[in-house]
Parts: sequence; C-alpha cells; structure tokens
Amino acid sequence: MTNDPRCCGTDTCLINADGECWCGQKWDGEKMCYPPLDKPDADDQAASEAERE
Repeated sequence: MTNDPRCCGTDTCLINADGECWCGQKWDGEKMCYPPLDKPDADDQAASEAERE
C-alpha cells in the first residue's frame, strides 16, 4: 500500500481522485473527516410526503 499523506493513520485508506475514502471520510484540504449529513429541509420533506400520497 502506498503512503498517502491524507491517510487518517490506520494505514487502510483507499482514497480516490475526489479525496473520498472507502470508509466514508473525505479530504477537506487539511485532514480526513466525515462529510456533514444532508438533512432535508421541512419544505423538502413536506413535498416528498405529498408526492407519496
């Protein structure tokens, strides 16, 4: 395995060209971290529920 300087220290990182690791972390320019979860807005959730009806 290559020594990628972006590795989180586990020596198991497999990082693609977009900076995404197989474990779900992503390179933010300084360190590997988990990206924030995108929670739907209340308006988006209401629209999704209306579509199901």
